[in-house]
Amino acid sequence: MVINACSTPLDIQALPIKALANRHTGVGFDQLLIIQPSDIADYFCEIYNADGSRAEQCGNGLRCVARYLHERGLLTQRFFHLETLAGVFPVTLTDYHHICVTLNAPIQQETLTTLTITPEAGSPLTLPVSILAVGNPHVIVNVANLDQVPVDRWGHLLSIHPAFPHGTNVGFMEVVSPTHIRLRTYERGAGETCACGSNACAAVVAGIANGLLQADVTVEYQYGQLFVSWEGNPHPVKLTGPAAKVFDGLIESSTACKEPG
Repeated sequence: MVINACSTPLDIQALPIKALANRHTGVGFDQLLIIQPSDIADYFCEIYNADGSRAEQCGNGLRCVARYLHERGLLTQRFFHLETLAGVFPVTLTDYHHICVTLNAPIQQETLTTLTITPEAGSPLTLPVSILAVGNPHVIVNVANLDQVPVDRWGHLLSIHPAFPHGTNVGFMEVVSPTHIRLRTYERGAGETCACGSNACAAVVAGIANGLLQADVTVEYQYGQLFVSWEGNPHPVKLTGPAAKVFDGLIESSTACKEPG
């Protein structure tokens, strides 16, 4: 969900984020992006997860913001910059089906290591993982058959693992070919989501770093595809995909929205 707070003062602390994120009684979303003015980019985006926690970056969300700004005429050019807590990101909008966000060069903490989790009523399980940051933290688990992975259970345990005091996003990756992967993502603060742009980037980077993937990769989620390109460090990661408009609306709140002045 995208909120334009550039012209209307907004008390973010009073915004009922968890209630709005609820898919049964609220609007329903994985991440909330609040557009604000920026001193170093065209706009700044403050990002919150569905549980109200803050996120540094959101690749899919930035594409949605890009479409919103262009469609509303707030930006008329097709190349611009968006700022988040993770930095400033160039965006190229070819059309609404091909929006490219350029993310910073990844920080690889561990190309390949192991983490141990203990599923409920089970024995400790040691998983081979890659740990890296693409604006925000990620753990990537390479699996043989994605359909047989208990994503909710393993994803939750990895996302709150003691190795990550601030939590982490978790991707379960099945390599179909050197240019094609299947991916499921468990996001900190949101649970399993239909897609996660930065996790798609992290998965491709991990696959390339471990010699499994080539530089240009199709990332297949359950409901669509993203395209990720990376030429290796120190080059940035490029994420391309669509952004679809679902609805427009107004939030009525006596506490969150304030009158100017």
